[in-house]
Amino acid sequence: MRKLTFGMNLSLDGYIAAPGGDVGWSVPSDELFQYWSDRVEATGLALYGRKLWETMSSHWPTADQQPGATTAQIEFARRWRDMPKVVFSSMISTVDWNTRLVAGDAVAEVTRLKAEDGASMDIGGATLAAAAMRAGLIDEYAIVTHPVLVGGGTPFFTALDNRVDLSLLETRTFPGGVVLTRYETRH
Repeated sequence: MRKLTFGMNLSLDGYIAAPGGDVGWSVPSDELFQYWSDRVEATGLALYGRKLWETMSSHWPTADQQPGATTAQIEFARRWRDMPKVVFSSMISTVDWNTRLVAGDAVAEVTRLKAEDGASMDIGGATLAAAAMRAGLIDEYAIVTHPVLVGGGTPFFTALDNRVDLSLLETRTFPGGVVLTRYETRH
């Protein structure tokens, strides 16, 4: 059975994007960027909702060809293109860069993918992750908290029907007061 991790940057008040979709407050330090790049390298399969897919696919496929691209950005772009991905959307019709599209029941497909043998999976995108969270499918949370209050926007956590108990796996501090906390779901 595969492990499913939900990890994203979030504000101290719990949002992954400020009103209007603004994520400018979450620009990573070099050290944090390397953390995210290493996660991509270690991920067997990435699961994306439409909005996050559109954000990632509008930049990373050619980021390594941009003037001034750093070594880390070049490495991340290669890793991102090579990583197998599934996009869940009924609003787009084509995907590229080692990606397949699923337009049907996301929870059923994530459940099926989790039951397979293979390397761990990461899930990203607020709506998709919320559906997986409510269905009890998330095994680990990688929360990268930035020292900023944005006052609203897209929340990291969704409303749940039942309490979910977690165990702390790791804490790590990055430049600028950014803190990673990783938790696993206790079953």
